[in-house]
Amino acid sequence: GQAPRLLVVATDRISAFDVVMPTPVPGKGRLLTEISVGWFRFLRSQGIVPDHLLGTDVSAIPGLDPFQRRMLAGRSMVCRAARVVPVECVARGYLAGSGWQEYRERGTACGVALPAGLRQCERLPEPIFTPATKAAEGHDENISFERMCDEVGGDLAARLRDLTLRTYAAAAERARARGLILADTKFEFGFALDAGGEPTGELLLVDEVLTPDSSRYWPLAGYAPGRDQPSFDKQYLRNWLLDRKS
Repeated sequence: GQAPRLLVVATDRISAFDVVMPTPVPGKGRLLTEISVGWFRFLRSQGIVPDHLLGTDVSAIPGLDPFQRRMLAGRSMVCRAARVVPVECVARGYLAGSGWQEYRERGTACGVALPAGLRQCERLPEPIFTPATKAAEGHDENISFERMCDEVGGDLAARLRDLTLRTYAAAAERARARGLILADTKFEFGFALDAGGEPTGELLLVDEVLTPDSSRYWPLAGYAPGRDQPSFDKQYLRNWLLDRKS
């Protein structure tokens, strides 16, 4: 039999503070899919870790009518199914978001000790790995590397940390050459499934990758630490909601 496959569909919906907004963003799903596919292709050229992407052609999927095929075209990835490791793998190269909030209070970012005197959005001496739990409801929670070891085992945790930091470094270098700072990003990994639906030992990069939904991008031009940066992600929506609340 054939190993199971998964259809990953990016919708035009947008969420903020764990609430899906009623108004979609036209073209968002197609654009996110295009970004993911482009990054998967680049990362394959780096040879760091295999991924789950098989293709984007939905015409070979059985049982779909013409309307469904039109709806799915351009916003779908046909992928190898995987048993996902239940930890979000986050790499941070700059001090922003929840990392900055924690640093102001305790001098650490997600439990990682950092030098004193760093400013908001400052580049870190070295990128850091800050895992988080995958919450079924509510916000994902930053956890220590030690707790990740308890959750998934020390060997796998160390392997995922290495893969996350290497993948982030390659992506950040490519983004920077194109005028973008990749401040931080989230990866997910999983073990490929065999024809019986059981996980094999092959570790894959899964989900979407390096899109503005899972990453914080800033323009390189005009970057200056010590303040918030303009960002190519959902921050504009969060700001709008916060302004209306106040």
